[in-house]
Amino acid sequence: MARKYSKHGPREDVFTDDDDAPEAPPPPDCWLCSRPCGETVIWHHPVPKSRGGRDTVPMHPICQNMLITTFTNSELQRYGLDVDLLKIDPRIEKFLGWVANKDPDFNAALGKKKQR
Repeated sequence: MARKYSKHGPREDVFTDDDDAPEAPPPPDCWLCSRPCGETVIWHHPVPKSRGGRDTVPMHPICQNMLITTFTNSELQRYGLDVDLLKIDPRIEKFLGWVANKDPDFNAALGKKKQR
């Protein structure tokens, strides 16, 4: 049987004015493209978990999709957390130039991963 009254105090205490609420922190910057993230933030493992990766970095979904379709897990393991090495790749350079002026919540299909 449900309780008639809450054991934590009156219900009015649960609801607060929006003016008293603290401001949300600004969205983090994307690890790959350095643009601020939008509403959707992907916490990506630069070194795949299957290869022993533990650290996560914030990314746009489209940037994560680009990494996954461009590099294999063993290549990502070799690059590690060094994003500057990833940016040297001509495919990533071209992608970063294209996505630079897009909205933070922009997303598009990038194609399928090539089988090697």
